[in-house]
Amino acid sequence: MPVRFPPIAALRALEAAARHLSYTRAAEELHVTQSAISHQIRHAEELWELKLFERRGRGLVLTEAGEALVPIVRNFIRRITTTLEDLRDTDDGPSGLRVTLLQSFAFKWLVPRLGHFNNAYPDIDVWISTSDELVEFDFESADVGIRLGYGNWKDLYEELLLTEYVFPVCSPWFLREHGTPKTPRDLLDLPLLRRSTIDILPRWRDWFRDAGVVVRHMPSGTKFPQTSLALQAAIDHQGIALARSAHVLDDINAGRLVRLFPEVASRSNVSYFFVCARGRENEPDITAFRQWLAGEARESQREFDEMTLQIGAGSVAAPNTEPATA
Repeated sequence: MPVRFPPIAALRALEAAARHLSYTRAAEELHVTQSAISHQIRHAEELWELKLFERRGRGLVLTEAGEALVPIVRNFIRRITTTLEDLRDTDDGPSGLRVTLLQSFAFKWLVPRLGHFNNAYPDIDVWISTSDELVEFDFESADVGIRLGYGNWKDLYEELLLTEYVFPVCSPWFLREHGTPKTPRDLLDLPLLRRSTIDILPRWRDWFRDAGVVVRHMPSGTKFPQTSLALQAAIDHQGIALARSAHVLDDINAGRLVRLFPEVASRSNVSYFFVCARGRENEPDITAFRQWLAGEARESQREFDEMTLQIGAGSVAAPNTEPATA
């Protein structure tokens, strides 16, 4: 015999009555009468030919059949409710502020600060989209972006956010094990962590040139597709990474990384910009995010500049610590 299913109203009545063990409180929750709850549950019992509740004193208890069926009904109601809410959100279109940026910058700079924006603007949902490539701003898939480059993009409103410095970093333990390099040239004898992609970002050769070192052949070393991966390898004592200040300020302040040769003030040839479609920069949500972002960037820029101007910042003295073990 095929199983017959009661209407969703009966299932909701069953779930609420089982949770409260009271027809009266279930009726109050669902804004119906007590007799309606009783009718819906009796209808389900008749269809399934099972007793779901029984009276015990002045209260209700679930029967063995009720105990077995209620968790399934509860899960069904929860899942269909969640799915319908998600579908309605999709049908209404994106309601959040869509932000696109490089994955490494999102991971190392934006995301750690994003809670400040959420606290200040709880009504604005931020949707983050990342890419490993320096791609063009897509008007269809994002409202605003943070782009790395030279600026002057056609059809885009832009604001300069950060101008970075480039310098070598490693873990304190790495220095303890390998010794502190005395000159920039000494780095060529140590494992260098490098990026494998070809793009406009500064390379090791650029930093060595600014440090006055002529490099005819770069030494071999591990290569990574993303800056964030090379920096994580440096934190894990695997070598020396070439860092951009926006990616490592927090790690330096926390003592996870040490800046080498702070006297070599090598600036990045590219900068971070806020961008959006021209004409949208004054929309309320975009204005709020743009102004918040500019404030956070000013604070970071101030720290970058102070760190670079203080020649002794980021001392290379290696503390007597051992690497973390798994």
